[in-house]
Amino acid sequence: MITFLGSLDDRDALRAVEVVGGEAVPLWHGAADLQGVDAVLLPGGFSYGDHLRCGALARFTPIMGAVAEFAAAGGSVLGICNGFQILCEAGLLPGVLTPNHTRRFICRDVDLVVQAESPWLGDRPVGASITVPIKHGDGAWFHPEEGLDALEANGQILLRYAEDVNGATDRVACVTNAAGNVCGLMPHPEHAVDPLLGSIDGRLLVGRLAAA
Repeated sequence: MITFLGSLDDRDALRAVEVVGGEAVPLWHGAADLQGVDAVLLPGGFSYGDHLRCGALARFTPIMGAVAEFAAAGGSVLGICNGFQILCEAGLLPGVLTPNHTRRFICRDVDLVVQAESPWLGDRPVGASITVPIKHGDGAWFHPEEGLDALEANGQILLRYAEDVNGATDRVACVTNAAGNVCGLMPHPEHAVDPLLGSIDGRLLVGRLAAA
């Protein structure tokens, strides 16, 4: 689990990994070594204060070179919220994150509909719904119409919002790279691993890291 300057969900992410049975290893953005981890998690927050664009500066940190090599070798990488923004800025995931269409910060539980079968979603079938909270101001995933059908056909669009919450292209909430080993989403699965919080659906995505 990588902590960047401005990360704020890193401790919650560490706990979530432990809840699903994994061993959480803290990593620092200034290091260039992943310390032999089996999977990588980029948490939410406001890396570098969201200067320029969300994730635009964090993508140049030393550890992101190691993350790119790890992903190219087939390693499992999960980016949550700001982590998703960083992966898109680094070119490891398609699209870019833009301001919510309401121009307001959104914080609430949302329903997400499964669009493709994936190890990231366990045994949840296409059409099933999961509930995970969101909390973002720049969470509208954008992708040009050209190439969107190819992403869909390749199974790279994993989750859609059940309703339009932020203006994302085609209500897309979660995407992967072509190989399927890099996954990013704006909703926060690390906040949905404890029944006291109302949902444990987040264990699906975080659990993939523990199983890597």
